[in-house]
Amino acid sequence: MSFTFIDMGSENYEFTANVWNWKAALEVIKSLDVLSEAMVRQMGYNALGIKVDREEAHILGERIRDRILPQLAPNKRMFADLSVTDEPDDGTIYRDEDEQWRNYSVGHDWLKDFSDFCLRSKGFQIF
Repeated sequence: MSFTFIDMGSENYEFTANVWNWKAALEVIKSLDVLSEAMVRQMGYNALGIKVDREEAHILGERIRDRILPQLAPNKRMFADLSVTDEPDDGTIYRDEDEQWRNYSVGHDWLKDFSDFCLRSKGFQIF
């Protein structure tokens, strides 16, 4: 499953996420206290067309850049519980219920690119 973010100012400006990154990124977004919890929950479903307005997008971009990226050197990643690891993702699918959380993480580079997208966008819609 994937998610596509389309800039509301230009259909040609898009950003994409896979479920492995997006699930962890949603927890990061939730922790930044910009969007309502209900909206963040809806953003977890693709094809709903949830809209993030320009002001919210820019605040998200700034807070990711200023609060989250400093915690992540380019070789680190963050899990959905906001813990940080420097272990690279080896592609293992964890099936045991107690370890499934390890399937979802977001790295520095992806978050930087998402932050840049948010800051350059005129708001975006998620499909």
